[in-house]
This record gives sequence, C-alpha cells and structure tokens, in this order.
Amino acid sequence: MKSIYKVLGIVVTFLLLQSCFVAKDYEEPENIIVEEELYRTDEIPQDSIGNMADLSWTEIFTDSYLREYINKALTNNVDIRIALQQIAAAEAYIKQGKAGYLPSLNAGADYTLTYPSKNGSQGALLSQTGSDHVEIFNLSGNLSWEADVWGKIRSQKRAFDASYLQTVAAHQAVKTGLIARVAATYYQLLAIDKQIKVTEQTVETRFRSLETTRSLKEAGAGNITSTAVQQTEAQYLDAKSMLIDLKNQARLLENVMSLLMGEEPHSIERSELDQQNITTELKVGVPIELLSNRPDVIMAENNYRQAFEMKNVARANFYPSFTIGAAGGIESLKLDNWFDANSLFANVLGGITAPIFNGRQIRTQFEVSQIQQEQARLDYRGVLLVATKEVSDALFNYESASEKIEIKKDQRELLEQAVEDSQALLESGYNNFSYLEVLTAQESVLNSSLDVINAELSQLISMIDLYEALGGGWK
Repeated sequence: MKSIYKVLGIVVTFLLLQSCFVAKDYEEPENIIVEEELYRTDEIPQDSIGNMADLSWTEIFTDSYLREYINKALTNNVDIRIALQQIAAAEAYIKQGKAGYLPSLNAGADYTLTYPSKNGSQGALLSQTGSDHVEIFNLSGNLSWEADVWGKIRSQKRAFDASYLQTVAAHQAVKTGLIARVAATYYQLLAIDKQIKVTEQTVETRFRSLETTRSLKEAGAGNITSTAVQQTEAQYLDAKSMLIDLKNQARLLENVMSLLMGEEPHSIERSELDQQNITTELKVGVPIELLSNRPDVIMAENNYRQAFEMKNVARANFYPSFTIGAAGGIESLKLDNWFDANSLFANVLGGITAPIFNGRQIRTQFEVSQIQQEQARLDYRGVLLVATKEVSDALFNYESASEKIEIKKDQRELLEQAVEDSQALLESGYNNFSYLEVLTAQESVLNSSLDVINAELSQLISMIDLYEALGGGWK
C-alpha cells in the first residue's frame, strides 16, 4: 500500500504544476477585424442599434404562402436534414472530449490450457506431479489514467468543442441560405406571373394591331404595304413565342420550389408581386454585429479556434506523459480455488514516457499544425472580406433598384402614350407616318414594362441578399 501512496503522491505533485501548462489560452488572431470604413455603408446611420439579422424571417417575409413554403423547406429539405445529422455526430465527439479526463477501464476473462514438452523443464516438473498439462483461470480488470499536466487533453476537448460549434454554424448557414433561396424563387415566380400577364396583354394588343394593319392595307389607306402586314404579324408571333418561354420558366421555377421543400414537382400556389411590400427598415447595425451574426464567420472563427487548440496538442507531444495504471483480479490453476482469497492478485504502475527519437514525427506534426493555424487565420480573414462585400453589394443593389423603378415607370408611361399616338396617326391615314414607328413604339413599351417588373424583383432580391449577408434567418 505504501507504494500506491507514493505513486499517487507523484501524480498529485505533477497536477499541482498545472500553472506550467504548455497549452496556451485561446487568443483572437491578429489583423483579422475589417475596418469600418471598408464596409462602404456611409448612408446607413452609424448610431443604429437595430440589426436586420436579429429579426425573425417571419417578420421579414409577410406573405402567407411564402411563410408556409419556408416552414416546409426547413422541415423537409435534404440539406437541412444532413446538417442536423452532422450536428449529432459532433455532439458524440463532444462527449468523447469530456471523457478524456476519465481513466480507461477494461475487464477480461480467459482460460488457458497448456501441454508443455515432456522433455522441457516445465514438462519435467509437471511429470513429478503426475500431470501433463496446466490450466489457468483468469478474471482481471485494468485501469489506466494519464495526468493532463501539459494541457493536451484539455486542448483536445476544446478542439472538439470548436468542431461542434462549426457544425452548428454550418446548420445555421444552410438554414439561412435555404430561406433566402425559397424567398428568391418565390419572388421570381411572382415576377414571371406579372410578366406573363403583361405579355398576354401585348399578344392581344398586337393581334388587334395586326387586324388593323390588314384592314388598312385592304382599304388602301396610308402607306401600308404587304411588308407592313408581314412585320406586324412577325411582331405578334414574337410576343406569342415570348409568352411560351415565360410559362415554361414558371413551371421550372415551380419545380425548383418543390425541390427546396423536399417534395416532388407540383404546382405552387402564390399571391401577386404587387402585394409584396417591404415593411422592414433596412438596418445593418454596426460591423461588429455583422461578425457575430453570419454563420460562415462563426464557422471560420471556430475553425481557427480548433486549429489553435490542435497546435497546443502538437506542442504537448514534445513533453513527457505521466500515467498511472492498476490491474487486479483472480487467477487460479484450479477452478475450485478460483474464488479463494489466495487467488487474488493486484499491481499498480506509475510511469513517465518521454519522446527521444521518433523519426521527426512530432516535429513535423507541430510544424504542420502551425501551417494549418495560419491557413485557418487567412480563411477567417477571407470570409470577413467576403461578408463586407456582400453587405455592401446588397445595399447598393437595393438603392439602385429603388431608383430605377421610378425611372422605368415614368419611361413606360411615356412609351404607352407614344403607342396610342402613333396608332392613332396610322389609323388616320397620315401619309408621312411610317408603320415602323408603331412597331418600334409597341416593342419599346413591352420591354419597358418588363424592365419595371425586373426592377421590382431586383429590389426584393437585394433585400433578401442583405438579410442573408447579415446572417439573418437562423435565429
């Protein structure tokens, strides 16, 4: 028993030296924070304490159909379910990391039957007892524990923690991206619907124009020729062809929406583009809030944290490991004496193992861990730079789309008036007026109407992009 106490005393002494840990406490990487002026968000009030990313997606998207589809996607989408399984796997590693401080315990039972050589020493001894074999019955347990003097086990646990946080952030990133994709696809469907209506009206208008042109030619009015009729009909057929393409795009977008919801392709019920109103005030908050909300930034930081801790583990491998082991059990040559007190055995072992020469493996592992930590730092920095670009892009796109909507609406009104005026002049038989001007005006008003719809869609998409760029949707 005295020897046991000596071993335990040695271990306790080393545990008291934990202030000399080789493992370093985590520190934020240097030169990683992006300067505020690089965000190019001068038009956003810097005293704003509200952050768009803090709002639930139910506050951002008020359309009842869209809310239903987002809910379905968050429940059934394959990528979301895969991310959840990755979190479950990471949780298992977390439990493993916590168990690293505990001793390992193994138990076993065995039976050995030996027939030694009769001409050997053991055989000769057995022959004197009148036996030619040896039976051994053994039941034992082994316990082993390593003192975490250098912080190796602690660093491994923290690396597992960081890995777990990465998987959680990965799930958040999938969730944020999924919400953005569902919303963007839904708004694209609404925009296509509106374009289909405009094009259908254009088809009707051009058909009437074709009939008018034919009538004018037959009546010999103005300067209408067969070429004019042919070009008017070609313009009418062009609108019909465009209508087919738009309807096909709508079906394809419905298939995309179905896939996002983890469902087979089916038609999608929806409202109208004109019913979509942006009621949320667009606030990005301050840059530090951006860093704390984006899942990819959280992932990058925890990837760096994991690399930092793994370098601690690699550094600790240069130092000796301190272990204590114990074994005990029952061993007997006869089964009848197996549970006899004289069959008990026990031993305790305390040891120090230090690396001396191992083909430079430890040095290589440490150098690689340093490189991987620097790679993680650069990746962290890169993610932050991308984050600032995406926020800036979304803000500029939103402002540009908002300004363009008003301009395009004014342009459309002027072109619609031009169509009415040119059609009236043509029908009046005004000789100096060319039918080509009517065709040009009709083509321009269609393009302008589609441009207005595209600008309205761009405004909605840029709002979604800003929400995603700020890390919104996962809370």
